[in-house]
Amino acid sequence: QLQLVESGGGLVQPGGSLRLSCAASGFTLDGYSIGWFRQAPGKEREGVSCINNRGDVTNYADSVKGRFTISRDNAKNTVYLQMTDLKPEDTAIYYCATHRVRFIRTGCSPSFTGFRSWGQGTQVTVSS
Repeated sequence: QLQLVESGGGLVQPGGSLRLSCAASGFTLDGYSIGWFRQAPGKEREGVSCINNRGDVTNYADSVKGRFTISRDNAKNTVYLQMTDLKPEDTAIYYCATHRVRFIRTGCSPSFTGFRSWGQGTQVTVSS
């Protein structure tokens, strides 16, 4: 079964850190651009960050720039999202997804479009 599995979420105090993982099961992430998205209660899903297939292009939403860092380890078939200085407004379910086209360097754009194959998500709650 082909699927993405997110993990690493939890409850953290404001100013804290978490590292989310996006692991592929049944297929390889190599060659795909990967995006992280989030959806807060009552809000639409929004793009948070993405990384292209080679790992040399990354993009971030303005709200997380300077606080979040995306990276990939193809040997471990995993993409990470390191989140620091977390704020209550970062509270959401975080999802990862693969781009619909493999082996293109332009799969990670600031508009976060073209992604599909979502995982089940991991809850991040930032609260004191």
